[in-house]
Amino acid sequence: MPSRLRRRAVTAIAASSCALLLLAGCAAEPTAATDEPTAAASGAHEVEHARGTTEVPDDPQRVVTLEPLELDTAVAVGIEPVGAAVASNVTGAPAYLEVDGVEPVGTVPEPDLEAIAALKPDLILGTEARHSELYEQLAAIAPTVFIETQADPWRDNALLIGEALGREDEVADLLSAVEDRCEALADEYDVDGQTAQLIRPRDETTLSLYGPVSFSGSLLECVGFTIPEQDWADGLQADLSPENILSAQADHVFVTVTDVDDASEIPAAITQNPEAFPSVTPVDTSYWVSGVGPKGAQTVLDDIETYLEESR
Repeated sequence: MPSRLRRRAVTAIAASSCALLLLAGCAAEPTAATDEPTAAASGAHEVEHARGTTEVPDDPQRVVTLEPLELDTAVAVGIEPVGAAVASNVTGAPAYLEVDGVEPVGTVPEPDLEAIAALKPDLILGTEARHSELYEQLAAIAPTVFIETQADPWRDNALLIGEALGREDEVADLLSAVEDRCEALADEYDVDGQTAQLIRPRDETTLSLYGPVSFSGSLLECVGFTIPEQDWADGLQADLSPENILSAQADHVFVTVTDVDDASEIPAAITQNPEAFPSVTPVDTSYWVSGVGPKGAQTVLDDIETYLEESR
């Protein structure tokens, strides 16, 4: 990824009291966010991102994330956000992150601005493709940095998040650790030439396949598997109906579920075709799909390593 400008300043950033009052409404009482500065006193630096250049605190203390990758990356470098927008089908941070103090602030598609403001953040991380219309309101609460889109390579997005958090070098080290582990697994198990498919049941009529650019797809390929060609949307996924399930065949098929011990979550279209799908493994949706980031990557690789070891 191209290097970004980084200029240090010594001025602490304060959230705009006036903007917060406008956000809450003229008749509303001032929020607690107007009572004290939100930026870290240690200084600030500039970050180039999807909406321009923003000055952010060097050592943010109250981070709010609106994208799973941003939550995972923050936790991976030892920063527990005060708030996070969560996936629509869950109520809090994914269990694999092992954090208890993250306050939900709406869902990823629909963040709750009042809940965000009430947390007095000193940094907000979001996504242009999802939250573009909210940028000005978010920036009135605290310095806000947007990645361009969740469809971009997740490693590049993680580096930008690391820069915003003042932890770019740490994030780079974590990403290198993911690559090193992929190489070690590829050397150990030698699956070159074997195909793998990740299938996510959406509802009774739609199944999603995940491509090489997707988070988990990229991890399957980095350990040596090949994902069969499909008509990928943005390189990420391809949807098909249960009637077309045979187009999802592969040597190794992984199916995302909420409970890996519940065999009933595997779609009937798959279980009714055992000859076409001789190797089907349920995997946890909360990190194979929603756990994008360095911690999620290592957790997915844990599953892949366990599967490869058991398949020997």
